[in-house]
Amino acid sequence: MTKLSRSKIDLFVDCQRCFWLDLKKGIKRPPMFPYTINNAIDYLLKQEFDAYREKGEPHPIMFENGIDAIPYQNEKLNEWRHNFTGVRYEHEEADFTVFGAVDDVWVNPKGELIVVDYKATGANEHKVQDSYRRQMEIYQWLLRRNKFKVSDVGYFVFAKASKANGFPVSAVTSHEGAPLKGVLPFDIFVESHKGDDSWIEKTLLDARATMDLDESPVASENCPYCKYSESVGNCMPSVSDF
Repeated sequence: MTKLSRSKIDLFVDCQRCFWLDLKKGIKRPPMFPYTINNAIDYLLKQEFDAYREKGEPHPIMFENGIDAIPYQNEKLNEWRHNFTGVRYEHEEADFTVFGAVDDVWVNPKGELIVVDYKATGANEHKVQDSYRRQMEIYQWLLRRNKFKVSDVGYFVFAKASKANGFPVSAVTSHEGAPLKGVLPFDIFVESHKGDDSWIEKTLLDARATMDLDESPVASENCPYCKYSESVGNCMPSVSDF
């Protein structure tokens, strides 16, 4: 079976041509800048929620947002969180091993698993993007296919940089006058999302049909990568120009 990550499914939804070039020809989109701040926030939030997981108690964020749940304990949680393993399911009809790494899982009194995704942002307003929603719905679908009872409602935990209250290194000193480390505090916001994974089955079958094409499909009208590639191709001189 072909391995198909959550991000590759999102790539297919975004542009079928980019998806085909990636999986069929190994031609990938240029990499994004590394999200080092996001990774750091992800690590810190996991450490914090894990402390409450060990105690079997709800995190204060849950109380503050009226969420009746506790961090979920399962021996497979570390595997589910790992980028190269994640939650996995073999979809026989589409011939894909679908996988995705969750940030966290909570559980409510009904025994339903709650998918949680951490997000870091420096924007003035935190926003739940469509790609975020699809991401959560894929995780919900994967857990359901692994025979878990899953809540339709998941949560995004946003860590938003509070620029107004931050201090650069040069502006922060101790009472003795010695410079201290710079400080950039984060405000935490929780946004809920009621997922609907009904689109995933058809998308997987369509993705398989696209991958099996001998020639690349038409690019998405809004794909900036394909537009750039086409523009560069049109600007390149031909042999007859020399």
